[in-house]
Amino acid sequence: MDDNKVAYGLIGFGAWGKHHADAIAKADNAKLVAIAARSDASAAAAREMYPDAFVTTDYRELLSRGEVTVVDVVVPSYLHHEVATAVLSAGKHLLLEKPMGVSLGECDSMIDLAKERDRLLCVGHELRLSSMWGKAKEMIEDGFIGTPQYCLVELSRNPYRQGADGWRYDIHRVGNWILEEPIHFFDLARWYLASAGEPKSVYATANSRQPDHPELQDNFSAIMHLDGGAYAVVTQTLSAFEHHQTAKITGTKGALWASWSGAMDRTRHPTFSLRAFDGNEVTTIPIEKPTGELFELEDQIVRVADAIQNGTALHCTAEDGRWSVAMCLAATESIRIGAAAEIDRR
Repeated sequence: MDDNKVAYGLIGFGAWGKHHADAIAKADNAKLVAIAARSDASAAAAREMYPDAFVTTDYRELLSRGEVTVVDVVVPSYLHHEVATAVLSAGKHLLLEKPMGVSLGECDSMIDLAKERDRLLCVGHELRLSSMWGKAKEMIEDGFIGTPQYCLVELSRNPYRQGADGWRYDIHRVGNWILEEPIHFFDLARWYLASAGEPKSVYATANSRQPDHPELQDNFSAIMHLDGGAYAVVTQTLSAFEHHQTAKITGTKGALWASWSGAMDRTRHPTFSLRAFDGNEVTTIPIEKPTGELFELEDQIVRVADAIQNGTALHCTAEDGRWSVAMCLAATESIRIGAAAEIDRR
């Protein structure tokens, strides 16, 4: 029955926002009741695709709708704080795309407001819900590799999409490219190495092949140290082809190697594998459910609705989202100063 489903409002109906809308529509515990689109053209497309939903070009009009319980915000990074603040102030629960904010001040104000209004604030680090990346975490927690010591998360891919009006290539609107995708990998590294303590410092380096955008680095690598002596390497190139991601985690007893490849990041037909070494032999771990950001997005919508209905734990809290931004901003500062930078741990 629809009356038992959590009512979602969606702010943002661009390329990625349309995937969010589709994920909400597919969820067995959620329904899409309202959409705020950026332009008249995208609003018309939303009305055609979701004729039962209220559609507007003014997101504040969406927030005034009493039937909306939770709002999924999928807008350019520089708008996250403004829109998220309005959502929480309207008394709605919030699912916010990463990065949580483009500054730690923005993150802190959202955390404080969510607590003040007693609203859930979930940040969209959907890789935590992956059947494969999540299986690696489960095996680490079960002690398969012993005490974690090292984690490498690496991405090789095509250049980023421009985004609406080219916002992703505008430093003033995107913040920086470390916040755009490596933020996912910093989050995975912190998640995998959680038993080794919290991140404390990062040294990073980067360069750009783009004469028009030297401030936006195509190639980026960072070494992050944690309190307990473990460290992580996060590295990315946008000067390559297709979309290929790898995670390698080693510990005192064994190691894990996960890999994912697709023609593009949003493919529904990727290849992927998880191999494990227990100190004696290498095995391939079965991953029966497909993994990829579209599949994880669908799980994310269900998980947030379940948290609202039943009080289950969020997969990525506001505090986790802040940590991700803090690690990325420290990496940005490290590139600027050419030395290691401390991570702001609040």
